[in-house]
Amino acid sequence: MWRHFSRTQKVLASATIAGGVAGTAYYTHEQTRPRNAYLSALKHQDQASTLSSTVQKLLPRQVAFAEAVQQQQQLDKEDTWQAPSREAMLAKLKAGEEYDLLIVGGGATGAGTALDATTRGLNVALVERDDFASGTSSRSTKLVHGGVRYLQKAIMELDYEQYKLVVEALHERKVFLDIAPYLSSQLPIMLPVYQWWQIPYYWVGCKMYDLFAGREALESSYFLTRSKALEAFPMLKKDELVGALVYYDGQHNDARMNVALALTAAYHGATVANHCEVMELTKNEEGHVNGAMLKDTLTGDEWSVKAKGVINATGPFTDGLRKMDDKTNAEIVAPSSGVHIILPNYYSPQNMGLLDPATSDGRVIFFLPWQGNTIAGTTDSPTEVTQNPLPKEDEVQWILEEVSHYLSPDVKVRRSDVLAAWSGIRPLVRDPHAKNTQSLVRNHMINVSENKLLTIAGGKWTTYRAMAMETVDKAIEVFDLKPTDVCHTDKVMLVGSKGFSSTMFIRLVQEFGMDTEVANHLGNSYGSRAFAVCAIEDPTRLSWPNYGNRIAPNYPYIESEVRYAVRQEYACTVVDVLARRTRLAFLNAEAAFQSLPRVIEIMSEELKWDKTRQHEEYEKAASFLVTMGLAADRAGPATPA
Repeated sequence: MWRHFSRTQKVLASATIAGGVAGTAYYTHEQTRPRNAYLSALKHQDQASTLSSTVQKLLPRQVAFAEAVQQQQQLDKEDTWQAPSREAMLAKLKAGEEYDLLIVGGGATGAGTALDATTRGLNVALVERDDFASGTSSRSTKLVHGGVRYLQKAIMELDYEQYKLVVEALHERKVFLDIAPYLSSQLPIMLPVYQWWQIPYYWVGCKMYDLFAGREALESSYFLTRSKALEAFPMLKKDELVGALVYYDGQHNDARMNVALALTAAYHGATVANHCEVMELTKNEEGHVNGAMLKDTLTGDEWSVKAKGVINATGPFTDGLRKMDDKTNAEIVAPSSGVHIILPNYYSPQNMGLLDPATSDGRVIFFLPWQGNTIAGTTDSPTEVTQNPLPKEDEVQWILEEVSHYLSPDVKVRRSDVLAAWSGIRPLVRDPHAKNTQSLVRNHMINVSENKLLTIAGGKWTTYRAMAMETVDKAIEVFDLKPTDVCHTDKVMLVGSKGFSSTMFIRLVQEFGMDTEVANHLGNSYGSRAFAVCAIEDPTRLSWPNYGNRIAPNYPYIESEVRYAVRQEYACTVVDVLARRTRLAFLNAEAAFQSLPRVIEIMSEELKWDKTRQHEEYEKAASFLVTMGLAADRAGPATPA
């Protein structure tokens, strides 16, 4: 019977009987086409009838293998996908094509909306005046959370709106961790308890937090005795400590998550362009918004883009675009300032955060391990909207003082320990009856003006996807769009997620000879595309590690990341690289300042900058780093080597 089989059938049968997936994987490696062969064998019943009963029973498994191969081929396509250049994106914007949607704002909400719309089959353009995540979306607390604080209000005040916000956020938290596993993870957070009566109170709260998450809950919360709490967090103040509760939330790399959203939207067909400003909104004969006049902020070029609908997703700058539509539009955003500081990694264990739910003035403060350092914050106070807000010194001092209350007296928290500090502006939806910003709910608002400018405002990082889904639903209704698919962004894996494994750093170490810290960083920043980053440069050093020149001592960012950011991630300025492609500016402002000459040198090679542009980039980056905590006297005029 065997001699009657075709060559394809022989290979199929051998592969299936000898080892199933392993055999099929070898067959795939030999660049044959097993899926076609599998399906062909199934379609031709006369040939299939000649197979032995054993092989016939294995045919359903062959179909499964075929589907697995197809998924692997799709994965390979994603891993080797080259993002269209920024110049190509701008050329599409200038081509005169009418888009279904023009989305203004490249933060979490705007990028998420672009991804949602393009995966539904709509023709989408996304423009951002500065860079993806240049505003609020890169200045968050880095948590993916349901909101323990909102849960408390929901229970104590019987507030149904707060309850709905918590439940929605807990659902989105699980989706978040599923679609971007390399950029997000779960983090245990400790609530120290210094009075016995608080133990049942906090325990019930944590268990309700788990309960509201249902099947989508992370690890279960648990109680720690005093000794176990000190073992987990050795720097904790011992006096009067009676124990601690530990619950789980998510944590992520916010700016890189934002960049991944924009890249994934581009992968699915959206036109995305950073450093592209809306100068004015255009309107049709009926007075409805139908596009915008755009300006390339890097070259000064201006042109118009037409769209069936325009979405305003500009975060804190929402009211500015609304007034561009109509000067009489009421302001709907109440901006609130949140300051964070970065401390050395020895201030917190690398696997657990700390939450103080009741500070001296009632605000909540977090103390979290992040990217190898410790992030502490945040404040919450009214502010004015600015492009790069400065962290106020009194707020930095307040955070340091609150942190010191929870640490052992042996640990002296010094101002000089602050490696970086920044202020983020939260675009809270305005409530005219609210007495202060702390009572504003972090939910979102969708508004359509008389001239049909659709605005999405408010919300938080965790719920960006739900906000985007509602926004696109509303846009389809208002602008009479014809999508070809329904929303399925809860299953759309972000670029770099397919094929990611927490152990892939081992391959990076083995194949490229880099040290473990750099390999871990690359895997957790780029996912499966880390190999593409590494492939940019060949190892040239003879001593270990023989790959990866760092751009700053003690931090795992390497030179090939700068080149990759320019070639594949639309980085156009030094600040784009230091603040949002790498996170060095957020981790250590002085280290970022010291790296300027080398980063400028590399980007000049990639982008052909002349001396004038190099000096401009140096000065702009130095000024930006002052807003990140760099001493002002360090940012004076200098020559970028």
